[in-house]
Amino acid sequence: MWMYLGLLAALFLGLHNLCKKHAVQGNEVFPVLLGTVSSGFLFVAAFYGLSIFYPDYALEHGYNFQKISWQIHGFIVIKSAIMASSWILAYQALKHLPITIVTPIRSAGPFFTFIGAILIYQEQPSPLQWIGFFLIIFSVMLYSKIGKREGINFKRNKWIFAIIGATFLGASSGLYDKFLIQNLSLNPQTLQFWFCLYTILILLVILSITWFPHAEKRKAFKFRWSIIAVGILLQAADYFYFKALQDPDALIMLLSAIKRSQILIAVVVGGLVFKEQNKRKKLVPLAGIMIGVFLILYSN
Repeated sequence: MWMYLGLLAALFLGLHNLCKKHAVQGNEVFPVLLGTVSSGFLFVAAFYGLSIFYPDYALEHGYNFQKISWQIHGFIVIKSAIMASSWILAYQALKHLPITIVTPIRSAGPFFTFIGAILIYQEQPSPLQWIGFFLIIFSVMLYSKIGKREGINFKRNKWIFAIIGATFLGASSGLYDKFLIQNLSLNPQTLQFWFCLYTILILLVILSITWFPHAEKRKAFKFRWSIIAVGILLQAADYFYFKALQDPDALIMLLSAIKRSQILIAVVVGGLVFKEQNKRKKLVPLAGIMIGVFLILYSN
């Protein structure tokens, strides 16, 4: 069941990436990010309000928000700081790079999660899973060659380094999620509510320095429907992902790989919607990544 929950998370993440590309195109990144996190928070907060005013109904339907200690709040603040940094880098990169380049690089996240899962949680991959792991990395390297044909030099383009940094931080957050869900016994909705709230506070501090004081930047911001969609789709993806992590048998390295199947939506549909170059050539490394994910998923 946890694998199927992971696939549901991947579906919502794929749709979330398409909406995110639409939201940041020619737009101010920081207010877009604040808008997406805020809309996701309001979505979760509606269920939080339900649990306060109609506790019996909420509990009956699984909307159970836990009371947590200040120490656990501190652990959630750390997650918020990690993900806020990851999102800032990812949104900036997505604004300046094609989605058919950004998403496959993000799909290398299992590389970092794989290593962390082995070193921290002592998860043991099989030989076929090792092959799948290296196939994903090799396929991402192929994308770098295709990117050069679009005028993107992977060694000199700062947005490439930004998306690699975002991928590393995202993978670190994924490993940290297992600790929060399994070791601290946080349920998905409690983690989502406080995580979103603290992320909003962090972003407000950043925007108070980089965006609010500058009138020209405020005028450059364009509100789009996709900003709200990004927030709601991300919360749906996170809910299914956290539900999967609640299973004691769930392996974080496999869940991370399952989530990468979102690139099917981003590369195929996104390439058509945003009319990006070299779509057919990008299908070759895309196939490599999908085969790598398959090997990680279905080999024991």
